[in-house]
Amino acid sequence: MKIGIIKELKTPPDTRVPLSPKQCAQLKNEFDIHIVVQSSDTRCFSDQEYKDEGIAIVESVNDCDVLLGVKEVPIDTLVSDKHYFFFSHTIKKQEYNRGLLRAILSKNIQLTDYETITNEQKQRLIAFGKFAGMVGAHNAIYTWNQRNPKFDLPRMNSFKDYEAAKAQYQGWKLDPIKIVLTGTGRVSNGAAMVLRDMGIEQVAPLDYVLNQYDYPVFTQLNCFYYVKRKDGKTFDKLEDFYQNPEVYESDFDHFLPVSDIMINGIYWDTKAPAFFTKEQMQDSDFKIKVISDVTCDIAPDASIPSTLKASTIADPIFGYDPQTGKMTDAHGQDIIDMTTIDNLPNELPRDASSAFGTMFLEHVAEDLIKGGKGIIDRATITQHGELTANFSYLQDYVNGKE
Repeated sequence: MKIGIIKELKTPPDTRVPLSPKQCAQLKNEFDIHIVVQSSDTRCFSDQEYKDEGIAIVESVNDCDVLLGVKEVPIDTLVSDKHYFFFSHTIKKQEYNRGLLRAILSKNIQLTDYETITNEQKQRLIAFGKFAGMVGAHNAIYTWNQRNPKFDLPRMNSFKDYEAAKAQYQGWKLDPIKIVLTGTGRVSNGAAMVLRDMGIEQVAPLDYVLNQYDYPVFTQLNCFYYVKRKDGKTFDKLEDFYQNPEVYESDFDHFLPVSDIMINGIYWDTKAPAFFTKEQMQDSDFKIKVISDVTCDIAPDASIPSTLKASTIADPIFGYDPQTGKMTDAHGQDIIDMTTIDNLPNELPRDASSAFGTMFLEHVAEDLIKGGKGIIDRATITQHGELTANFSYLQDYVNGKE
């Protein structure tokens, strides 16, 4: 087996990698396989860093059996009859990637999507989520500070690593703002870590709603606090919501009049309710002025109706006018500032890539090299020119019927 790390070619560019130079060397030495890296001048680890670990740098990876990337591969660069690993963003039937999935099928590509790599309990084993949450929290406070300038806070991507960013947080003083953070997974826990490192105190959801504070606070919500059953029955198990989201409606109203910032870190099912409506955003009781939507599902199929597009690292903030429902300039008095970057870990690429590579080596590498039939089989979307059984629900999407 010959493995190739591909150059990221999606626009806007992404500098992350699935394996760091040291991790490539570890994979090569542990399994005695051939691994090469396609030359790139935009990658967070330089070609020379890979060479220093004894990894060959090549211009073409077309002779490799397995190709590892991060973001979607442009259709015109896909190589037929290969086994690709990358985030395809197709499993929710995303319209903008329908053509990509069709091309993968027509080129007889085996696609294993990192997002679908799970254990037998369907728990994800490999993700960039923690770093998305970390940068999402930083960007929320950065956006607030752009709106209400009080101190110097550079963008996360200006720091070499998170330790350098963490040092920046020491000794500053935030206004007594209130931040509501949704979710309890990797994304949200990464965001909560950064908020605590910033010196922002975490409080219980009920205390958050009922009390005023003369210092900044945040609360972290699981679904018990933001949805309720439509039939009025008691919400007694979180699993019921995850399994039957369509029988629930939003119960987020309590947080709208008391929050200054919202950080959205959930995994959203299209059958689940949005947190609030466009009409609610027009109400005088809607006090949120900054939304950092790490989830970044694009409206109208979204948990945040004002996420009209994904913003970019180069242009991270846009304004949303709740009265017109349209984008506008940010930071206006009656405008809600939106930051909706969909590749947030790319602002901490070396840290994020190394952590991701560690998970790949721990959970995926042996199954891949030894031809196992567990993890990779469950995560493979296409094979032999067809959708696999686990992803046959995508057929109507591929056919243009959905």
